[in-house]
Amino acid sequence: MSLGPPGASLNPEQADNFEDIEKQWSVKAVEQMATYWAILEKVRGSQLRLTKLDNEILEHFKKDFPEFEVRGTINEDEMKSKAGKERWRQFMMEYENKIEDYNFGTIIRSNPKYEYGEKETIFAMRMQFYAIEIARNREGLNDWIYEREHPSEEKKALS
Repeated sequence: MSLGPPGASLNPEQADNFEDIEKQWSVKAVEQMATYWAILEKVRGSQLRLTKLDNEILEHFKKDFPEFEVRGTINEDEMKSKAGKERWRQFMMEYENKIEDYNFGTIIRSNPKYEYGEKETIFAMRMQFYAIEIARNREGLNDWIYEREHPSEEKKALS
């Protein structure tokens, strides 16, 4: 469910019911969050592919956001500042016809060291989620989730 490109105006008179749209967004975002977490519990993030374009997205992300530190906590204020929004909008628009729901709202952990939680999550666009999580996965930053769920495999690997 896409509401249009970033910056597009939504006429509340033409929307069926804005409150219903908000509820649908939140349900879909929470479902996506739970699904992603369940996958990370079953597959090491470093072995996971989120899209067919992971390599392209990662290269583009590193080129456009070389200062972004995926190991640390996301600076939400910087990301959502006027300049930050414009940088991300330009990044995301490259995927308008390549990634379904590229501009759909979703939830991302602010730091890869923590589980999803009220204080550890931020609202982001789908392409921000993909770019950041692909980078985190490639660096093995989400592998701890799998390892916590499969401690016997970690012990075998250390032997």
